[in-house]
Amino acid sequence: MKKTIWLGIVLAAGAAVAVAVSARKEVKAAAPAVARESGLIAAAGRVEPAGEEVKIGAEMDGKLQRVLVEEGDSVRRGQVVAVLENRDFAARVELARATLAERRAALEKLRNGAREEEKREAEALLREAEAQRETARAERDRRQVLRDRGAVSRSEYDLAARDYDTARARADALRERLRVVRTQTRAEDLRRAEADVQSAEAGVAEAEAMLEKTFVRSPLDGRVLRKYRKSGESVSGKGDTPIVSLGDVSRLRVRVDVDETDVARVHVGQLAYVRADAYGDRHFTGRVVRVGQALGRKNVRTDEPTERVDTKILETLVELDEGQSLPVGLRVDAFLEGRQ
Repeated sequence: MKKTIWLGIVLAAGAAVAVAVSARKEVKAAAPAVARESGLIAAAGRVEPAGEEVKIGAEMDGKLQRVLVEEGDSVRRGQVVAVLENRDFAARVELARATLAERRAALEKLRNGAREEEKREAEALLREAEAQRETARAERDRRQVLRDRGAVSRSEYDLAARDYDTARARADALRERLRVVRTQTRAEDLRRAEADVQSAEAGVAEAEAMLEKTFVRSPLDGRVLRKYRKSGESVSGKGDTPIVSLGDVSRLRVRVDVDETDVARVHVGQLAYVRADAYGDRHFTGRVVRVGQALGRKNVRTDEPTERVDTKILETLVELDEGQSLPVGLRVDAFLEGRQ
């Protein structure tokens, strides 16, 4: 007895669902006819952001260190939405900056010339060497007199003469060093040092540019519509592995497939509204902002068995009025005021 009662309930519920589905199909099938009778143009459409959906990827191959946003998050232009592994690029930046600092220091040293301390040191060393030279000269001359008298041997004189030559050579070398210290830097040395600095600056700019590419930034103000990748996944710089998709949902529009039989009645500025099953009889109003210039295939399918797929359509954009909210990607029925 209980089984019979339950079976009856299930059959009744199934019949009710079947009737509801059949009624819905009949309403949808009748919509174009009703629209034509009221002078409206009926067509299927899909909701999208005002600036279209933009898929964001990396500019280079790598592994995602972090994805910083979730679906539904609001983002600003320039905000970082993801970061690639970049420790090696950060190290290159530090190395390039250290090289630049070294090159700048070398250039500054050339521009300033030798310090006063270095000049005084060179002068003191020269005076010391000249004093040693004079002492060596006096000793050589004394031994030469003694040699002429036969008081010292030839070898003793030669040793004194050699000491004098050594002292004189050292004095000459220190005199030349002092001259170099006192002389201003040559122009060609300055130009070479300046070129080294410019090369190092370019190296820093290149390293920083490569590091910046590891930060994926939002190109617009909008909302995260979809998140395709997670932290740890690899991405390609070829654009075939988007990380997130963004859209400006402050204004919405509907991409409408206007049947080729109605294209003569469509124009920019035309009033329109859309409806969706999920919102019952509620109307979302707007106006036509763009009309396509070439017929094409359908963009939106209604999934109805009787739907024709070989029909040509004219893609038309309806921008919804401000303050109206619908989910991006939602399929809707669009109705445009027909032009008489």
